[in-house]
Parts: sequence; C-alpha cells; structure tokens
Amino acid sequence: MEIVANLRLLQHHHDPLIIMFKERNQRFQSFVIEVDRDQNLLILDEMIPSDGERYLQNGEAFRVESLHDGVLIAWDCPAGMQVSEYQGERCYSGEIPQMVLYHQRRNAFRAALKQSDQVKVELDGAKLRTPLEGLMLDISASGCKVRLPGNASEKLQPGQVYEGFCAQLPIGRLEASVELRHARYDEKLDLTFVGLHFANLSGLQQRLVERFVYQLQREARRFESDTFL
Repeated sequence: MEIVANLRLLQHHHDPLIIMFKERNQRFQSFVIEVDRDQNLLILDEMIPSDGERYLQNGEAFRVESLHDGVLIAWDCPAGMQVSEYQGERCYSGEIPQMVLYHQRRNAFRAALKQSDQVKVELDGAKLRTPLEGLMLDISASGCKVRLPGNASEKLQPGQVYEGFCAQLPIGRLEASVELRHARYDEKLDLTFVGLHFANLSGLQQRLVERFVYQLQREARRFESDTFL
C-alpha cells in the first residue's frame, strides 16, 4: 500500500522521473501515467529523448529516480518494461516494484520568490543554439526552479550541464554552471518549468546564493509573523 501511495504521489503531482540504464551514461525523462494496484500494473509515459526506448525494447534493466518536495523516491526495474498503449498514447507498462526507496534528501531551505521580486535568468551553454531567458521561481543553496516561455523542454535534456547560467539577484549577479534535473512543459500556461542544480559554485558565488536565500527566508518569516498578529 505504501509503495502504491508513493507512486500515485508522483502521478498526481506530475513529478518528472529520471531513468538511468545500467552501464549507460545518458539519462532519460518520463512520468507516471497510471498505477493499478488490482492488476499490479505501473504505466510510464514515453521517454525523452526517445532513443531510450531502444534500450527498453532490448530488455535492459534500469533505475528510476524522482524528487517530491525534497524526498527521493527511487526503484529498480531489473526486468525492464513493455512498450504498450494507454488511452491511445504510446507508453511503457510493467509490474509495480516490490521495493521503493523513500529518502529525505533535501537539507537546504528552498525559498520562493514573490511576484514582485522577479529575478531574470538566462540559461546558455554549448548544447544550446541560443540562450533561453526566463524568471526564477524559487532558490536554495543547491539549486533553483525557473520558468521559461513556450515549450523549451524539447531543447533541454535532463542530466545535461549548462555552463552559461546567470541570474540578476537583487544583491549581485549569479553566474554558474547548472545541471538540468527536469523540464516540464505546461500546455495550458504555455510555460516550461525547469529544475536546476548548481554545479561547482565558487566560494564567492556560494556565499551570494546563501545570502540571498537567507534574505528571502527572513522576509518570509516576517510576513508570516505579520499575518498572524
């Protein structure tokens, strides 16, 4: 029951999955489409990039990892999965895993930015033809979440490091390499939501991020205090 509950948590919140095949460096993204406890059935969405399907059809074992509110949820698929269809769409089906790792991993406070405190960001690197510009939604000492206009998910690849990330924070300019953890396009909003992990921050840049997070945290606490007076 706990395993099914955790899988449905990922399904209902549309949390992206990172799929990693053994002995292969490339990472792939998918989502949980359906969890059927009665039929012991787990259905995943098509992988991005699509060439991961070739490894799946070869019957290669893989590992699945996802983050929900800072909690790592992961499991292994030693027997692989089958290419199938669900509600007319291509998908992958297999048995519900018998064991799922549930591990609180985040130890950094994640501070949300208010609409009035918009921080512009630019994502660039050798793997991008042109820089992508957007807005920061939240930030922690280890990474941030940003939104980009339109469907930018096709240009981005989970696990890829982009060396040209910059953000104009109110207290200074942040420049860093970032690893893309996930990218999700919301068709209704016509926005792409991207999770980024800071890679190899210099001491100066790390202190800049921590100072900004602390400032947001202090403002949030003051707002809560004023609200409940």
